[in-house]
Amino acid sequence: MGFVFFIMGITIAQDWKTERALSALRDLSSPRAVVVRDGVQRRIAGRDVVEGDLLILSEGDRVPADARLVSASHLAVDESLLTGESVPVRKLPSLDDQPTSPRPGGDDLPFVFASTLVVQGQGVALVTATGLRSEVGKIGAALKSLSPESTPLQRETHALVRRLAVGALALCVAVIVIYGLTRGDWMGGLLSGLTLAMAILPNEFPMVLVIFLSLGAWRLSKKRVLTRRMAAVETLGAATVLCVDKTGTLSQNRMVLHTVFADHQTFRLNTTAVPKMFHPLIDFGLLASQPNPVDPMEQAVERVHRPETGLPARTRQGWTRVHEYPLSRGLLAMSNLWVSPDGTEAFASAKGAPEAIFDLCHLPDTERQRLSKVLDSLSAEGLRVLGVATASPPSDTRPTNQHDFDFNFTGLLGFLDPVRPGVPAAVADAQRAGLRVVMITGDHPGTALSVARAIGIAQADHAMTGLDLEQLSDTDLRAAVGKTNVFARVVPEQKLRLVQSLKANGEIVVMTGDGVNDAPALKAAHIGIAMGERGTDVAREAADLVLLDDDFSSLVAGVRMGRRVFDNLKKGLAYILAVHIPIAGMTLVPVAMKWPMILLPVHIAFLHLIIDPAGSVVFEAEEEEKDVMSRPPRNPAVPLFGRDLWTTSLFQGGVVTLVVLALYAMALHRGQPADDARAITFTALIIANVGLIFANRSWARTAVGTLASRNTALWWVTFGSIGFLVLVLRVPFLRAMFHFSKLHPADIGLCLLAGTASVVWFEVLKWGRAHR
Repeated sequence: MGFVFFIMGITIAQDWKTERALSALRDLSSPRAVVVRDGVQRRIAGRDVVEGDLLILSEGDRVPADARLVSASHLAVDESLLTGESVPVRKLPSLDDQPTSPRPGGDDLPFVFASTLVVQGQGVALVTATGLRSEVGKIGAALKSLSPESTPLQRETHALVRRLAVGALALCVAVIVIYGLTRGDWMGGLLSGLTLAMAILPNEFPMVLVIFLSLGAWRLSKKRVLTRRMAAVETLGAATVLCVDKTGTLSQNRMVLHTVFADHQTFRLNTTAVPKMFHPLIDFGLLASQPNPVDPMEQAVERVHRPETGLPARTRQGWTRVHEYPLSRGLLAMSNLWVSPDGTEAFASAKGAPEAIFDLCHLPDTERQRLSKVLDSLSAEGLRVLGVATASPPSDTRPTNQHDFDFNFTGLLGFLDPVRPGVPAAVADAQRAGLRVVMITGDHPGTALSVARAIGIAQADHAMTGLDLEQLSDTDLRAAVGKTNVFARVVPEQKLRLVQSLKANGEIVVMTGDGVNDAPALKAAHIGIAMGERGTDVAREAADLVLLDDDFSSLVAGVRMGRRVFDNLKKGLAYILAVHIPIAGMTLVPVAMKWPMILLPVHIAFLHLIIDPAGSVVFEAEEEEKDVMSRPPRNPAVPLFGRDLWTTSLFQGGVVTLVVLALYAMALHRGQPADDARAITFTALIIANVGLIFANRSWARTAVGTLASRNTALWWVTFGSIGFLVLVLRVPFLRAMFHFSKLHPADIGLCLLAGTASVVWFEVLKWGRAHR
């Protein structure tokens, strides 16, 4: 009953934590908001925003609702929570030809979405959707519609326990009736039936399952992996497909300046100092940005400028920014006009899309073609590229248009969201272990393919986009996910659909992610894994496992742990099944043969002092087999209680049963008292029981070969069992309680020989397999 309430408590606690995802989602979608109502500007709680409100958006604001822009100045929004795209997207006011069904992602659209972040500029927007009708609200609805599934191991164990319990109770009743009718001793029949029920009822299975998974979760926690759903520990070892979100999972979700190009020279930034010839390019790139930048690419330029260039920005020399020229629909570039302290000099610095900068500089066709080749090569590396240009107008002029400046081309800046350290090695380890790695991201296809190649994802030669997915039926999608490893421009509903298609193909799916957009897919996957440091609350609450330090290599350690748990669980359950066969046989055969009963309830209780810790703690502590990460994932269609487990257990238990029953029959045949025969048989059973523990430590190595593997619990159980047996055989009070007589040295030697012989055949079989 204690274990029943323990398991119930764990289940209730885990369900409560999982459903906190909706509460976290509500908290995330309720920032403060500035709105205009009845011509009056006021600040209200985000949850109080309604359709029809006018939102005033400024740099650094969290958008409280989905809205359509009616005016905007230099507005850029970080939508990575919804799309997974690292780079902020530009926003422009609404036109009549804009789509009526907005989706996050993409530049120059007039829509802003709840929970996204304004990183640049200002704007005014008309609220169009709140709550469940917003894009982030739809994710909440998707989460609510998903319920956690039982793992194959849980379903199989529950089904087996039900079958064994029904069979055991039926046999128990049959023994009581047969014993009572044939011997007229109904009290003896009741004791025999109770003994049989204690012997074969599968009470250890739920306990062993909980202990294995909880100790596996504890071991994972030492590797900085938090387990929110214990069953995921074992399921991780059966994983066949690893679906990986790019931004924040494979990459750092932090733009860095990776490459600079100026004066026909390309330089890739590393730990060495930036050559002086590139200093003006970085300097002017910073001066074309906001003074205190929020935009990730502007921040990247500022980070590089400070330690590397050694050139103080002109803003620190007293120059003043007197005018800003924001991006427009017709020109994807921005400029800042600066004037010297004495007002005698001026210069303009521009940055933006390379094509727009080429246009501002009025470059000849030959120069455009040359620079376009450089641009194509940088883009092929997955870099986001900005062009930089400068002009030196008269200090007393204030042009109204950027084209009025006489710009000169300065160079190109290439930005990259870098791959996390250790990710390529972790992906290689996963693929060696037979896992298929699939990238699912909201980012650009070129960027996704570049990252996929950088980390070593197999067959990363093409990417399927979200637009492609929309055109596929469920049947066609199931075929497509079987041969495509990179998916880009994918929205949350499509991530969920991809996971469900992989599951429909019979795959055991692991999904990693850190954004709000990942939450439905995390919850729908067999195992959802969230990032702990950079991940959102919604992603963490929807996941089964959380990588506390965001170390992707911890995921591979989790797979190793999952496989170890399954292997050891299989050995432990095989031992439990094997040891119950002689116990059941020693209860049933005396009833059928009208012999004196061998086992009484006190004997069963003693045996459980060995079986329970051996089946749980001893086998759980076993080290993994040497080939645990070099073999493919186990077939999810093959049950835990498969033919090999049943065959091994039946043969092991059957041989022990024949040996101990033969001992009992021989003792009775020699005319020894029932207490003598019972003591001999029980002692041989204990020796065989300990032998089964050693034999099942490994199905590949012999018991002698496993002695080098450390397992403290094994020796506690072994010496504890022998010690208790010695006490029972030597202490008169305990002998009387167990209905034993005093054994002679020859009897003890016979027990040792018989108990050892009953399991040594399995060691010979393992030795023969290893040599063959």
